[in-house]
Amino acid sequence: MRAYFFIVSALLLGLGCFLSYLDIDLAWSFLFIVPFIGLGLFDVLQTDNNVWRNFPWVGHVKSLFVDNRDIAQNWLLENDREGMPFNNIQRNIIYKRSANVSQEAPFGTQFDYYKPGYEWFMHSAAPIEHDGSDLRIQVGGPDCTQPYSCSILNVSAMSFGSISKNATMALNGGAKLGNFASNTGEGGLTKYHLHYGGDLVFQFGTAYFGCRDANGNFDDGLFAQAATHPNVKMIEMKISQGAKPGYGAVLPGIKNTPETAAIRDVVPYTTIVSPAGHTAWQTPVELLQFVQKMRELAGGKPVGFKFCIGQPHEFLAICKAMIKTGIMPDFITIDGGEGGTGAAPFDSMNWVGMPASDALIFAHDALVGFDLKKHIKLFVAGKVVSGFQLVRYLALGADACYSARGMMFALGCVQAMQCNENTCPTGVTTMNPQLEKGVVPEDKKVKVANFHKNTIESVRDMIGAAGLQHIDELSRKYIARRMTAHQVNTLDEIFPYPEPGCLLTDMYPEKWTKAMELADPESFHVGAVRVEAH
Repeated sequence: MRAYFFIVSALLLGLGCFLSYLDIDLAWSFLFIVPFIGLGLFDVLQTDNNVWRNFPWVGHVKSLFVDNRDIAQNWLLENDREGMPFNNIQRNIIYKRSANVSQEAPFGTQFDYYKPGYEWFMHSAAPIEHDGSDLRIQVGGPDCTQPYSCSILNVSAMSFGSISKNATMALNGGAKLGNFASNTGEGGLTKYHLHYGGDLVFQFGTAYFGCRDANGNFDDGLFAQAATHPNVKMIEMKISQGAKPGYGAVLPGIKNTPETAAIRDVVPYTTIVSPAGHTAWQTPVELLQFVQKMRELAGGKPVGFKFCIGQPHEFLAICKAMIKTGIMPDFITIDGGEGGTGAAPFDSMNWVGMPASDALIFAHDALVGFDLKKHIKLFVAGKVVSGFQLVRYLALGADACYSARGMMFALGCVQAMQCNENTCPTGVTTMNPQLEKGVVPEDKKVKVANFHKNTIESVRDMIGAAGLQHIDELSRKYIARRMTAHQVNTLDEIFPYPEPGCLLTDMYPEKWTKAMELADPESFHVGAVRVEAH
């Protein structure tokens, strides 16, 4: 019987009333049933939830398990390898490194070396002791007058509002302790980003939070005020984000507190959806002219943009515009379609945007093909949580990496998957004062710095194991991939390097032909028109 528990509760309440009529003291113990009767009546009468209506009272037990499914699954049910987006092995690496405890594991790997797609780093029979002194890069092209010495691992973009004030302070405090940079995210530069005085990458997006006028357009004066702050070392314009490319950012209304709204100049407790595209520029050439303008307003600091690649010809159009105008960004951040977010539409999160590895290889080879890579640094963001993942991206063509969710785990994140609901149990992604106090900045900043330090040391050890004297010697040939049970290829065999400058002539390699024909420095949309014409 579907209402079995509801009927039993009603019968028990009736028994209690009967005992009360007989003046038996035990009757009062049945009063606890009254709330369950009320809940059951509500369930039967409501029309919104099918399960509650068909299974009054007991249906809430199902809801309890569903609402907490991710936590129970992550911590009780999954084996160490199968969790997503991050499995238990990855999370434990971060927890141990952030706590600065034992970096060893017993018995042997849990991964299947013989599974197609498995990759490994190729060491040397003549390893060396690498001192790690070169694990930084100089960011700044020919037009940059204030280049920045940057760590190869930094905190990826996370806005105040998307994460709590305590989490924001802890990330910047960790960056200060560890001498790396923390990206502000597109929500604006706040006092919480400046609290500990760590190095910052000032980011803004299509809504121009932190540098917008009354009409929501880019404001030169407000931008210059933020960009020239001594703690700001680089400026990053977000064109698109991996988890929601082409959609614009989303801040759920429940997280848009009066303080957040004042910083962003919006109405409190309303869901904020940023515009999909920029109003300050429309074409590849205009994009680069805007880059030049930003660099001037920032006093010559490194300026770049963040980009999740969709249609390949559009990135080539930007490269052609660089050749045409002579203007280059100092860096480009490649964000993968598997990137994280506080909130994103289902479809964009799961099925829109090129994955980080493919996008990085394409962007690196395009810049080499146009002979531009020597002037531009490539950053990449996409599930960087271990030394191997960092080394792999560097081998593929990146100069440095961002990590967001890795840094969140260092703050105490448990992958509860409640980032958009303002109910984060650890206080990392909530604006609820009762929950955000779970993050104690003085403690967590040390854990963030520890995670960074121990990850960088693991990179140092891997480079030494390969017998390399310098990080620049890393290349795709040091990563092997199992293709089938009987075939293994190195990544330089799978993704061969192009010849520098090969895209500057009319005789470029055949695989680039279609995208090169569509790429136009004067328009991002010309490719779609030409496709229709054919």
